[in-house]
Amino acid sequence: MAAIANPKSPDQRPDKPTNHARNAGLLSIIPGLGQLYNKQYAKAVAFFIVVVSYFAVNYDLFFKGAGAGPGDRGGLWGLITLGEVPGPRNDHSIFLMVEGIVALILLFFGIAFYVWNIRDAYRVGRARDQHLNLPSFQMQLRNLRDHGFPYLMLIPSLILLVFTVILPLIFTFLIAFTNYRYNNAPPAKLVEWVGFENFTRIFEIDIFRDTFVGVLGWTLVWTVASTTGVIAIGIFLAVLLNQEGLRFRRLFRSILILSWAVPAFITILIFRSMFNESFGVFNTTILPALGLDPVNWMTDPTATRTALVLIQWWLGFPFIMTLMTGVLQSIPGDLYEAATIDGATIFDKFRLITLPMLLFATAPILITQFTFNFNNFNIIYLFNGGGPAVPGQTAGGTDILISWIYKLSLGANPQYGLAAAITLILSFFIMTLAVIQFRRTKSFKDEDMI
Repeated sequence: MAAIANPKSPDQRPDKPTNHARNAGLLSIIPGLGQLYNKQYAKAVAFFIVVVSYFAVNYDLFFKGAGAGPGDRGGLWGLITLGEVPGPRNDHSIFLMVEGIVALILLFFGIAFYVWNIRDAYRVGRARDQHLNLPSFQMQLRNLRDHGFPYLMLIPSLILLVFTVILPLIFTFLIAFTNYRYNNAPPAKLVEWVGFENFTRIFEIDIFRDTFVGVLGWTLVWTVASTTGVIAIGIFLAVLLNQEGLRFRRLFRSILILSWAVPAFITILIFRSMFNESFGVFNTTILPALGLDPVNWMTDPTATRTALVLIQWWLGFPFIMTLMTGVLQSIPGDLYEAATIDGATIFDKFRLITLPMLLFATAPILITQFTFNFNNFNIIYLFNGGGPAVPGQTAGGTDILISWIYKLSLGANPQYGLAAAITLILSFFIMTLAVIQFRRTKSFKDEDMI
């Protein structure tokens, strides 16, 4: 900490300029030496102990490599080479990669601390050049307690975040640039770096290209159809149940929200039985009552896709209805009274007042609904496993990108590198879409309402 106290009086200032900032910065190349130069002895000892402990603990992780025997090598060397000798007791490429990522993360923290050490020494030296009194060690501890407490509390969360979120993301990113698949899985064989080969395979090999184009197209249709329908149904029911004079509104809301109370996976499994082609209630009761022929819900791609969209509408509308009901309660009644005086019809009120206010207040949540359905694995997998099968493709007729990635990773012939490459493309697509939508959404802009 380099907190600054009040300047000394003019008679205490020397006439010659000093170069304490430069000297302390140069000396802090050896951690703690710059602090020692600035006469901050406790801080110098603390910096030195931290650096020595850091290298003592992580020396093997950083430097064990070609000089060590097979099975004992790792760290940064393992991340670069992914091993040299395959075998159960030798180099395991995936373990080496994970260990190398950990070494890389720890190296980043070490560099950050080292830069902080230089910056701290330089700032204190600059304060000395300006002839300012330096805070004592007790004052620095008090300042840390008063102003740095939130940061100290966030450090454990940051560390947990790094090793539970950042590390898997880096691992997935790196796997996309390897040839990791079923025919060269460790420990029997070694994984190798192949650059952008997995990305080119998606578009150069016919079966992967056709599958990717087909799955991406259905994913976009599924996302738009399911999400737009859910939002439209939710808004319609919320506005309908918010009408003045409607009796038993609470009862109707309670009935309509029941589907939300039932766990989604149970609802999906029930619908799977209802859409069964042999004994399902749709083919045996509902369609015949309407004078319609039975439908091949499980074997016809179009019928299966239609069923999935309808199920998602049933699962999703209660949340949107509840959300919109809360927003409707906050819209001032004066707006509707003024619109009535101006001669606005009920549709004008909805188009010019209700809908803009609803979308303005809920736009961020609605955007997340699109993102959720883009990756809605549960309904695709539980209803029909992504089927039916499509000739000439490695994905089923209702597989979306996330379920196709699952099949590539955990299928009979897993293609881990290819699955990771598709995951990166999928992530880039979602992040780009989300950023564009968030930037265009008025809810995130500093302006008054609509």
